[in-house]
Amino acid sequence: MQIGFAFAILVGMTLGLVGSGGTILTVPILVYIMGVDPVLATTYSLFAVGTTAFIGGLRGLRKGEVDLAHVCHFGIPSLLSVFLTRTFLLPLVPEVIYIGSFSIHQAVVLMLLFAVVMLASAISMIRSATSLSILPSVPSGNNRMTVGIAGMLVGFVTGVVGAGGGFLIIPVLVNFFHLSIRRAVATSLLIIAINSFFGLMGDLEKFRDFDWYLLLGYTLFTIGGIFAGFSLSKKISSSLLKKIFGYFILAVALAILITEVSGNHNI
Repeated sequence: MQIGFAFAILVGMTLGLVGSGGTILTVPILVYIMGVDPVLATTYSLFAVGTTAFIGGLRGLRKGEVDLAHVCHFGIPSLLSVFLTRTFLLPLVPEVIYIGSFSIHQAVVLMLLFAVVMLASAISMIRSATSLSILPSVPSGNNRMTVGIAGMLVGFVTGVVGAGGGFLIIPVLVNFFHLSIRRAVATSLLIIAINSFFGLMGDLEKFRDFDWYLLLGYTLFTIGGIFAGFSLSKKISSSLLKKIFGYFILAVALAILITEVSGNHNI
């Protein structure tokens, strides 16, 4: 468990440094290192990530770095999507999925899907290491529908796999809304927090199954990590960090794919 808490510091640091990336590691840490059920781990992730991002978002508000108007433009479609996904879509997925004579457990599907999201995150971070121009910039007057669709996509990702979606949020904020990276990070943290808390609203019945010692301990370490990340952000090149962390996430995603496909869950 101590190793998992140490990784929680890394999760928080990446949130503080680049506003994304760290949350994508929370579910693998909880599942493979701390032994949490994959479905419950997504709820744990929403709690830990949401709390940490909320504290980071409050710091951004105090410093005047959060763009509240853009939180609404992007966040409202996103939070509606995450709430609907957790409340209505996920309960429809059976514990065992049958495809002809082939069967696959819901937990395996979840981890495979999570690995795909991690691959997308890794590619996004690597490609955006020198610039955040992953998405085409469009005139500000014509982008509301596109931003709304992006918000719904982020909400869906957050709802399904318990990841904050910062790797999608920040490019949208920079390219469509033309925010500086500092303002994009602060705004992203607040959106992640809102999405996570709305996702939790769809999982209230799972609270009785929580291991609060594990969850609160993990959350406290991520909070410590985000403040460490804020301090380091003044000293470390964010482009270099994003590239290194992108390759790290890529390696973890490949390890998850190999583990789940081979059926060996001891990584």
